[in-house]
Amino acid sequence: MMSAFAMFAGACSGGGGTSAEAPSTSSPPTTAAATTAAPTTTEPTPTTTSKFAGTIELSVANPDRCEFIGESCMLPFPSDYLTVPDASTGTGRRVNFSPDSMPANADGNHVDTSRYNLNDGFSPGAAGLVLIPDVDAEASGLVPVTDIGASLDPSSPTVVIDATTGELWPHWAELDANAHPGEQPGLFIRPAKNYPDGHRIVIGIRNLVDKSGNIIEPTDAFRAYRDRLETTVPEVEARRPAMDQIFADLEAQGVARDSLVIAWDFTVISTENLTGPLLAMRDDAFDLLGDAAPKFTVDTVTREDDRNRTVIEGTYEVPLYLTGDGSPGEGLNLVDGAELPSRNGTFTSSYRCQITDTTTPDNPGAGVIYGHGLLGEIGQVTSAGPSLLADNYGYVICGTELIGMGGSDVGNAIKSLQDFGHFYTLADRLLQGHLNTLYLGRLMKHPDGFAADPAFRSADGQQLLNTDELYYYGISQGGIMGPVTTAVSFDWDRGVFGVPGVNYSTLLNRSVDFNTYQKILDPSYPDKLDQAIVLLVAQMLWDRGEGNGYVNHFTDPLPGVGEKIGLLQLALGDHQVANAAADVMARSMGASVHWPAFADGRSEDVEPAWGIPHIESYPFHGSATVMFDSGSPMPPPVNLPPAEGSDPHEDVRRAAAAYDQIAAFLRPDGAVIDTCDGGPCIISPRG
Repeated sequence: MMSAFAMFAGACSGGGGTSAEAPSTSSPPTTAAATTAAPTTTEPTPTTTSKFAGTIELSVANPDRCEFIGESCMLPFPSDYLTVPDASTGTGRRVNFSPDSMPANADGNHVDTSRYNLNDGFSPGAAGLVLIPDVDAEASGLVPVTDIGASLDPSSPTVVIDATTGELWPHWAELDANAHPGEQPGLFIRPAKNYPDGHRIVIGIRNLVDKSGNIIEPTDAFRAYRDRLETTVPEVEARRPAMDQIFADLEAQGVARDSLVIAWDFTVISTENLTGPLLAMRDDAFDLLGDAAPKFTVDTVTREDDRNRTVIEGTYEVPLYLTGDGSPGEGLNLVDGAELPSRNGTFTSSYRCQITDTTTPDNPGAGVIYGHGLLGEIGQVTSAGPSLLADNYGYVICGTELIGMGGSDVGNAIKSLQDFGHFYTLADRLLQGHLNTLYLGRLMKHPDGFAADPAFRSADGQQLLNTDELYYYGISQGGIMGPVTTAVSFDWDRGVFGVPGVNYSTLLNRSVDFNTYQKILDPSYPDKLDQAIVLLVAQMLWDRGEGNGYVNHFTDPLPGVGEKIGLLQLALGDHQVANAAADVMARSMGASVHWPAFADGRSEDVEPAWGIPHIESYPFHGSATVMFDSGSPMPPPVNLPPAEGSDPHEDVRRAAAAYDQIAAFLRPDGAVIDTCDGGPCIISPRG
């Protein structure tokens, strides 16, 4: 007899995992039942299946295209059952989503899967998502974001294993707080540190109870595997060896097979597949450039006496790797089915720079590339944060619009929220935006670039831009995206990431900035479980140009570059970029934390800054994270944005303690210094 859990109707298009429907007559992918031990292309050796303990009458819906052990066609997600073997990829797998299985928008359009199926695995920051109706999170002991260390306890109801190394993985579990009243919320299992590229991950969930205190039973499809019950469904039996390997991985960590409500595995995308498009664009564009500087114009030179600075604006030429003219809505130029983009003419990018009177021929300013905020524009180069840095320390600061997520892309972002089949164009254009930023860096570093132009020289022709030094400084979105260009840059190795985080699929529901866009998403995908799925799926493409895909590579450098160093400056209780996502960023980057990070009573965590090493002495040479506290209330411990008190997001960039720290860090012999007198970094709120 089917459990209530098994009978619950799936929310995702395509039907639930177990049902009374007749089995599909379609043949399932013969490769979908196997599981790889990434990063090799060999299959794991499963344990020998024991004799069956009995039989079970079972039919599964759409096993040729659905993950059938859960309660919804795409759940649990991500899952290796939604992939196929492919010996040509770095992981030995390839994603194999069916459009019919993807959520449909209000117009009935299912998400187009063609671009997702180029991936050889899932996001390094992938949240596991599963539907477990009526689960009582507190009574079940699910580990909250405030007690990440408990996820490694032997009694944790959720267990995450890096099956490639056998290591338990820290995480937290949360029910979707955005679910409508009466709607069953999805359960997220979020990694507290990004998974290594190419590794195979196993998730097991056990010993759950419902709101009446009853033990939650698995679906019949999962019970067939767990309890060794034979079925007459060929697709189910073909998957049995792979499921036995999952049980073996969990049993090696002391997880009893009969305690499990559900368990599954997935493979993380390989480094080659994840970073391949951007690295191919970088290498081709810089090979084309050779020893020369990019071509550029100086269009306006404006003296602002009231600000004691000169503002310079112009354009420069960058090889184009998008279709058409590269405008919003265009995607990568993939010729004849290629997976790496080809050059398609040139793109004209605009820049803005500021040189203050603190920059002199006797002390020419080091170059700093500035990364703007959410869907921003180059005008932010002369806003308060970078201007304070230029005024006080003489940096020459330049920036360009990060196309893909710049002001010109707002319309395309709205279109993507209305139909996630269009989202790849946003993610693709973002890669061109990063290449534009890299070319701007070369203009600032090359002696025949900006430094050779009279606009960047004194009245008597002396150089004001120091081409020996170049760094990155970005805030908010610029802090989220800065790790991408920093990780792949030939021209700079240090970056300051102000009020940052990674992984938009984690960030969006926790940000007040998304409230406006939520009003567009809701009528397009009214079901909150569908929303959760499309955001997790979108992250698979976003990773190619978002910090989430690159923070692992500060200590594990990408081809052509050396180790990178980052300084993360956080705002406690940030309303726009969640502290939880910044902590994931720090752990993944290998950063240490200024300590003490919190005044007494300020953190609500069982162990504040869990898993992030404390800085023991200064100056500190290495990546670091520093928490600045201007008194805002702590954020809610769920996936909702803060709603109380004033937003401290802007406070950090105006604090002398912050920009003094930046100035000490952004120099050839730079290091993190303590600007907080040996205690927590307490600053004044803006205004």
